[in-house]
Amino acid sequence: MRMSLFWRVFLVNAALLIAGVLVLALTPISVSAQIRLIQAIVLAVGVVIVLVANLILLRPLFAPLERLAHRMEELDVLRALQRVPANSPGEIGALEHAFNRMIERLEAERRQAGTRALQAREEERQRIARGLHDEVGQTMTGVLFLLKQLAQNAPDSQRAPLDEAQQAIRTNLEEVRRIAQELRPEALDHLGLASAVNNLARAFERRTNVAVERHIDPQLGELGPNVELVLYRVAQESLTNVARHSGASRVLLDLSRNGRSVVLRVTDNGHGFDSPHLEGGGLRGIRENALIVGGALAIKPSASGGVEVRLEVPT
Repeated sequence: MRMSLFWRVFLVNAALLIAGVLVLALTPISVSAQIRLIQAIVLAVGVVIVLVANLILLRPLFAPLERLAHRMEELDVLRALQRVPANSPGEIGALEHAFNRMIERLEAERRQAGTRALQAREEERQRIARGLHDEVGQTMTGVLFLLKQLAQNAPDSQRAPLDEAQQAIRTNLEEVRRIAQELRPEALDHLGLASAVNNLARAFERRTNVAVERHIDPQLGELGPNVELVLYRVAQESLTNVARHSGASRVLLDLSRNGRSVVLRVTDNGHGFDSPHLEGGGLRGIRENALIVGGALAIKPSASGGVEVRLEVPT
């Protein structure tokens, strides 16, 4: 294990002190044995006192450096960056201030990069959703009409296969519409966040047969487009994780105003995390979205045994 700077300085001082004392103790002086014994005891006590004083005086000087190094090791780009108290004198205080300014620059650059990535991702989602709706959907609708015409004029022996083909087209057409809706929800653009989250929860119930208890405040106030989009995407990703990994039978979805913030909570009664330190791409995406709007995110075990995702976004 690597020795800290504090202990290296302390041991160097101690070695120098002990070497000096040994030189004094071993220097031949014509005195009695009793006096030499008293001198040795005095020197030993003096060495102990000086070493203790050295330890006490050096400790406060090096503690800020150790705290700063520890904070650097804890830095995580997907979590809120914690600053250090900048109250030390001299060069150490300057280093603390420089570290805090670096944290502020990193947060600003990270938020700007995340916002650009979010906008580019949403534009791509919108383009794909429009392509699915306008091209794939219309093509499949045309094929469905053609099959209906063929079924009307077909002999009885061929109507059953044509009916099955029509049903398959209808099923795939509904799936295409669902995917397009998930890629870019129209309700979010036209009806607002509360209605979009309500629609999301109802669609999740129909698709998974998992009951969703909804507490959604219709009066969330004025929210920026990025805030609404992030809250919707976090709710969507949280429900997707519930369907894929939790094995839950019930979900609580709460979206409400809390003073100058909007709070989103998604809680399930599933089996929780397989590993408390393992996070997949879904939770990573949630953390990235939360950082874009400066939200406080907590992902933790719920009281019902599952997982609770809580995002608080200042407005």
